[in-house]
Amino acid sequence: MTQRYLFVFAQVHEEFRIPELLSIAELNGIEITFPCPLGELDLARPFMVLGLENDEAARLLARRCILIKSICEFYARGRTYAEVHEENRKNASKWEQYIENTTFKFDVSAYNHSIPQRRQRDIVESFSYMALLGKIEMKDPQVTFVCLEEYIDKHGTTRHKHEGDGKCREIFFGRLIEEGSARSLVKKFDVKKRSYYGNTSMEAEISLLMANQTLASPGKLIYDPFIGTGSMAYTTAHFGAWVFGSDIDGRQMRGKDPPYGVRAGAKRLGRKKPLSVPASRPVQPRPDDQPYVPPTKPYELSALATDLVVLARYMLKPGGRLVFFLPTVTEEYEEVDIHTMLCEGMEVVANSLQNFGSWGRRLITIKKTTTSRFPAPVFEPQGGSEENNAENGHVPAHKDFRTKYFQGFKKDVT
Repeated sequence: MTQRYLFVFAQVHEEFRIPELLSIAELNGIEITFPCPLGELDLARPFMVLGLENDEAARLLARRCILIKSICEFYARGRTYAEVHEENRKNASKWEQYIENTTFKFDVSAYNHSIPQRRQRDIVESFSYMALLGKIEMKDPQVTFVCLEEYIDKHGTTRHKHEGDGKCREIFFGRLIEEGSARSLVKKFDVKKRSYYGNTSMEAEISLLMANQTLASPGKLIYDPFIGTGSMAYTTAHFGAWVFGSDIDGRQMRGKDPPYGVRAGAKRLGRKKPLSVPASRPVQPRPDDQPYVPPTKPYELSALATDLVVLARYMLKPGGRLVFFLPTVTEEYEEVDIHTMLCEGMEVVANSLQNFGSWGRRLITIKKTTTSRFPAPVFEPQGGSEENNAENGHVPAHKDFRTKYFQGFKKDVT
């Protein structure tokens, strides 16, 4: 039987919240019931009441999801405490078992507000009808009852910290099941704590969210073709997966840092111009002991993305996932942009935006949905995306992204 739980989310990366939740639910075989279609969820609010089978499912989610601060068994909600108490009395069967000989405490807090100590005491006393007979234990109680007030965001305004106290948007009440312990991993994998990191190393929180999208876990094999300084290797390996990777330039993995990313653009092996000397000419030994760095040439982003999907279809097992970030121009982006890179047997399951204003980067998760075998891909010299886009008459917003980035995303004036 489905029970209702109050999810309290960290108020960051809101668009990543549901994809991460669904991924970890899939990993653990957990079914989640949502109060409305996913597209209608209000992601601007940190509170969400969802359905789960039991407390253990809540614990598994709270211990793995980076964006979960806590999960509580849901008792009541309302715009006033009168409404909360009325609903809480109706749900007495959920908390009556804690009346006798159960140590407890109340946690009272607010989102976008600071509640005065005096009113916190008044709030706790307003629940006296629960007639709890156990001992109050503030350090290690058997049960923690949680009361949360939600206020409208007033950041950017000058006001007293207690101004508007009591005029909240909504109040939630329940029993704490689990604190979100996975959030501590953000500090553990902080790139500043590493002995080496590059100017394009992925920040810890994003790396962890990306690792959760891959469903990293013991027994999984994960390949990172752009491993760089190993940000993804750290986080996916932490969750028990076997990780291996490659990079077009081994200098990053050896502690030297070419400026890849937007600044240098995507690269592929090959020469921009043909050799000026016959290929049969004997190779002269290098006068130093520096490693050989193979020649590279630009790799247009839309072509790279399409080739990556085709390669993933060949390498992934059925149900396996391809997870990558795609930079896009905000004003030009359309949903069809992502679908232009797909091929038979590959399906988008998540598309989350990290918004930087005029541009953003989208965490794309694509799942292999076919059991058919496909031959090893043979990539054209300029990549496969150009021809495909020309055929369907659509040019995705991520095409020529680097050029647009350095032009400040200005539109051509004719």
